[in-house]
Amino acid sequence: MAASTSGAIKARLESLAFGVPVFRDGPREGQAEPYIVVQEGLPAGLDRAGMGDFGDPDAEITIVETVVVDLVQQARVKTGARTTRVTERYGLAEAIAAALHGHPLPAHPAKVTAVRLQDIDRIPIADNRVRHSITVQVHRVLLREEVVPQ
Repeated sequence: MAASTSGAIKARLESLAFGVPVFRDGPREGQAEPYIVVQEGLPAGLDRAGMGDFGDPDAEITIVETVVVDLVQQARVKTGARTTRVTERYGLAEAIAAALHGHPLPAHPAKVTAVRLQDIDRIPIADNRVRHSITVQVHRVLLREEVVPQ
């Protein structure tokens, strides 16, 4: 079982065997492209549609947690003095998004009620690299240990 939302998403993506390493919060030093980075700790708020009874201290509280999955790839490789070949795997970002959308993330320590794709952005970055930023919203139960000090 994963210890966090990013860990559960990492476990899901690794199980699909896309052939791309997946990291939480950033790649290791010198990591070659392509790679995937799962970033959590982004805004989380109350899931107003799935709230429990505020008068019941034991009622489940559900939150919507925003998670960004970045796919970083090399855009092209030089094949000659004036020619290049595309190395970016077109459709990979969409395959990742489709694999997350609607998945229950069973490796998550909390009950996940929905994973919804919010958007996919393609962002050219320096040094012949391209980044696809996939934003998903994870609707899940807020664990008591997340808010009550141990």
